[in-house]
Amino acid sequence: MADVKKKIGSLKLRIPGGKATAGPPVGSTLGQWGLNMMDFINPFNEATKEYQGKDVIVHISVYEDRSFDWVCLGRPVDDLIREKVNIKKGSGKPNVDKVGKITRAQLEEIAEIKKDQLNAVDIDGAVKIIAGTARSMGVEVEG
Repeated sequence: MADVKKKIGSLKLRIPGGKATAGPPVGSTLGQWGLNMMDFINPFNEATKEYQGKDVIVHISVYEDRSFDWVCLGRPVDDLIREKVNIKKGSGKPNVDKVGKITRAQLEEIAEIKKDQLNAVDIDGAVKIIAGTARSMGVEVEG
């Protein structure tokens, strides 16, 4: 029977691609779990060079023997929406104050990028999920 490692923690971090350092948030978070930061930082920076300076979501699984593995999920949906609509931030009152408009074609582009991480069976379902995020940011969905 194969040795199964016992998982003791699950971490979710939002880190600038290719720019992880031993400082916060990476260093302080990994340090709390007693993990070697450089075992994460160097491979992460190498794997996320294409996202240079743009935030990416990373899920880290920590095991009992102080080993870990990680998965990079790419850019957050809200960042992709802000980029498409060309706004700095979402609305503080999304039902009242609208900050921009997004088209169905733009939603489909984002859904295509994020399709592997969304809980949707087809592109229409993925578009609905992305549209919901856009609405919650105060972005008006057209079409």
